[in-house]
Amino acid sequence: MQKRQMRLVAFLKAGPTSHHHGMWRHPETDNGFLEPDWYEHIARVLEKGCFDGLFFADVLGIYDYYNRSFATMVGKGGALSLLDPLPILAMMARVTRHIGLGATLSTTFHNPYQIARTLGTLDILSKGRMAWNVVTSASNLEARNFGLEAIPGREERYGRADEVLEACMALWQSWDEGALVIDKEAGHFADPGKLHYADYRGEWVRTRGPLTVPRSPQGHPVIMQAGSSGPGKAFAARWAEMIFTLQHTAQDMRRFRSEMRAAIEAAGRDPDDCAVLPSVDPIIGETASIAREKQDFVNSLVDPELGMALMSSHIGTDLSRFPIDQPVVDLPLEEGSRGSFEVILQGTKAKGLTLGEAAKRFATSELAPQIVGTPVQVADQLEAMFTSEACDGFILTPTVSPGTWEQFSRAVVPILQKRGLMRSSYEGATLRENLRAGAKLRETAQGRAA
Repeated sequence: MQKRQMRLVAFLKAGPTSHHHGMWRHPETDNGFLEPDWYEHIARVLEKGCFDGLFFADVLGIYDYYNRSFATMVGKGGALSLLDPLPILAMMARVTRHIGLGATLSTTFHNPYQIARTLGTLDILSKGRMAWNVVTSASNLEARNFGLEAIPGREERYGRADEVLEACMALWQSWDEGALVIDKEAGHFADPGKLHYADYRGEWVRTRGPLTVPRSPQGHPVIMQAGSSGPGKAFAARWAEMIFTLQHTAQDMRRFRSEMRAAIEAAGRDPDDCAVLPSVDPIIGETASIAREKQDFVNSLVDPELGMALMSSHIGTDLSRFPIDQPVVDLPLEEGSRGSFEVILQGTKAKGLTLGEAAKRFATSELAPQIVGTPVQVADQLEAMFTSEACDGFILTPTVSPGTWEQFSRAVVPILQKRGLMRSSYEGATLRENLRAGAKLRETAQGRAA
């Protein structure tokens, strides 16, 4: 029986930061996020490290909750998506052969035909390596950029999200396997009998089809999701093949994974078809003391005011109106993203942090654990969480770019491979096949794509 192996996915943004908002200030960070070869290099490094995939988080606007201005966010370089990740992913696909490539697209603002056509195209060009990180969005500033006065309520957003996924699946299935014939001699290009209208009609979404894009090698992109609210978890239980989650301890991870596996099974799916991946920030040193010094240094680069602006953006309200020494659990918040606020509370209740303390800590890793030590110690910590079934692998986020990826791939990956916890080469032809270890799971993936 094949040994269970961890999945690794890299968290990226097309801008100066990832989860760590002091990253761009680090002397070893290359701020080449406007250069094509910077992204191509990262993709090659991650593929050499046998990562399952990478994905781009994205925000469709510049946050301006804090002091009702974007001055802090822009001036101090926080949470900025400076480029559209989709063209970047196309470039990354050209210089790699195996690694999965994930895009974040909102079901609230994007039409399902547009989503299905764009991701279907990229899935074909990458030969079956695309993933879709499905978000419903939660901010009014994004809504206003798309012509709405305010973001719809959570129930409506997730109702629409279900319909967008149903519509996209119908569009992706409008081409049967083998519909393209391309027989020059017979003059037979495609089989019309293997092309169908989608004719999808929902409360919020309608699309006729068929899609212009033929069936891709994996049928449709791998579905990824990161909701932490009740509706978000229900959505993930129905659709997700990867779940990106922010948890703060191994116990939190284990509880979340257990809840999600039960929910997935209740939804009629095999829990092994979905990888639950908590976010961690690896910080690696030649010795344990050097690693701790690196941690202290990079964390010292976080600006406290930027931390306040970031927490304001995630919660959806202006925190500048509250005293900085007020306990975060006592904040009288009613608006914004309740799921994000609950994640923040989960990480700050036990320590009783004030608003200012929580904001500084939030900006260092958005409350994801920092895994600190020598390469062996980092591998030990990841192995302990993985083998205790706290997770199915990890979303790794950088503190230095691209140095974190280079060091992790060069120093930690070989240790995990030697222990049999990671692949040494890619076995599958598609992202879905590589995510699922063992012949049985690969057959399930092929069956879904058929």
